[in-house]
Amino acid sequence: MSSPIAARVSVAKFPKLSYPPAYTTPLGRAYHADALDVLKQLPDDSVSLIVTSPPFALIRRKAYGNVDAKDYIQWFMPFADEIYRVMRPDGSFVLEIGGAWNSGSPTRSLYQYELLIRLCQKFHLAQDFYWFNPSRLPTPAEWVTIKRTRVKDAVNPIFWLSKTQNPFADNRQVLKPYSKSMQRLLRDGYDVAVRPSQHEIGPHFGRDNGGAIPPNMMSVPNTRSNELYLRRCKEAGMAPHPARFPLEIPEFFVRFLTVEGQLVYDPFAGSNITGAAAESLGRRWISTDTVIEYVEGSRLRFEEPRKLPVAA
Repeated sequence: MSSPIAARVSVAKFPKLSYPPAYTTPLGRAYHADALDVLKQLPDDSVSLIVTSPPFALIRRKAYGNVDAKDYIQWFMPFADEIYRVMRPDGSFVLEIGGAWNSGSPTRSLYQYELLIRLCQKFHLAQDFYWFNPSRLPTPAEWVTIKRTRVKDAVNPIFWLSKTQNPFADNRQVLKPYSKSMQRLLRDGYDVAVRPSQHEIGPHFGRDNGGAIPPNMMSVPNTRSNELYLRRCKEAGMAPHPARFPLEIPEFFVRFLTVEGQLVYDPFAGSNITGAAAESLGRRWISTDTVIEYVEGSRLRFEEPRKLPVAA
């Protein structure tokens, strides 16, 4: 697959690993490998962005593997140590990690917050984000739909971590369209005054900056049952990865925290949505996953669209 974006990116060498990639694209390399093995082979200060969603510490076992909450920090920290080493000084590590319920109890595990505290002994917490999935099913059923003592859990934290207090970031690359009320304000003007909240609205508030700065709450439904990746997996008779996050999540952070040509890595790639986002935005990427079926299925994201035969 080739693209105008790929053609613009300056040629840069990929790190040499001890085994060949499962497949390549103009900007990427996908490996069927253990992430820790790959991380240990990457050079110091070589990756601009690590963005990933590792297996969560869920009670229910998943096909891609889970680690118990009580063992999670011990399991994850060797990855974190290597991630810190391979990150550029101005790089970022974005970790999407959902919560879990305590077994047999309507109470929440604290494992992801315990992990964050441990990570912050090494990294800086640049900012916390939250992904709200309005289409999420009401679980856990026992407490939400049967006993009715809890509401559905529909928010996952996303932790943006960095090596330094000032990692590269540019929110002008992720501006949102102005709301209708803001469009009216820009058109009609406003009175410079102190609001009831005691915030002073000065003359620069009405400047058109090309869009609104997004919040750290990301509302993205995850209901695309007919997306191209799933259709292609079905056509090929391959099982899709069961836990995919939507394209908008990695795409946002790739835009926000990198520039064209820089290297993005997803250690727990699954269906490789991070690689697809990086490729479309002109960033080089590496992905790893330990399940060969998921690696082979992720290849389908990068296939050229099939051309229909022309009717005679």
